[in-house]
Amino acid sequence: MKIYLDLLLFLNFFLDFILLLCVSLILKRNAKIKRLLLASLIGALSIFSLFYPFNSFTLFLLKAVISIFMVLISFGFKDIKYTINNIVYLYLVSIILGGALYLINDSLAYKTTGLIFYHNGFSINLILVFILSPIILFIYVKKQRKLKEEYAKKYETQITFLNGKTKLLTGFLDTGNNLYDPYKKRPIIVINKSVLESYNPRCILVPCKTVNKESLLKCFKIKKIIINGKNIETECLVGITDNNFGIEGVDLLLHEKLFKEDLK
Repeated sequence: MKIYLDLLLFLNFFLDFILLLCVSLILKRNAKIKRLLLASLIGALSIFSLFYPFNSFTLFLLKAVISIFMVLISFGFKDIKYTINNIVYLYLVSIILGGALYLINDSLAYKTTGLIFYHNGFSINLILVFILSPIILFIYVKKQRKLKEEYAKKYETQITFLNGKTKLLTGFLDTGNNLYDPYKKRPIIVINKSVLESYNPRCILVPCKTVNKESLLKCFKIKKIIINGKNIETECLVGITDNNFGIEGVDLLLHEKLFKEDLK
């Protein structure tokens, strides 16, 4: 099998660059492109180590050292934790990309020779790498950012109802929740009806404004609410909705006022 060294070198450089760029985007390192390019070039040149008779352990150590140099060149050194996080995410995105390409390889290839795979006699390796690699990592970065944003606003919430029953729920800080009780100006948190199960609280109807219309929201009082282990002193009401919040694992939408006054 012929090996085109210039193509192999460029392929390695391309993969290293998009991996480092991916790490920069996920961790918000704001690394300069020229530093990423330089680190990618050093990583690409490591391909020549494959032509020397190193044993597996030596080759592993060499790759580890090179990856550390790549990270230091790309993002600099601030402290040990900062550098370790950069290295961990470099290997993490490498595993994600490698696993995804292997899955596609396994699904499409009829014949495999090392990392080169064929379909009807034609190698589709380069097509997959150059076209699909950026797409795979783009989707991964986008999902990572969405998860980080969502989980940063999730809070362990314990509610004690008037009958003494306690529920441990997952609350979500919804900055768009500006609902207030017009009678006593109490903030309103919104709970999914399914969470209440057999509990039938005594409700009052509270007029509220949504984006397109005004409506009446069934609300009830609670005995106590604890968010992330801290007791909330601010009196609030709980509104009931049938709607799914569209956020994975979330049982209720918290009010921003609770955080401004009780969770400073």
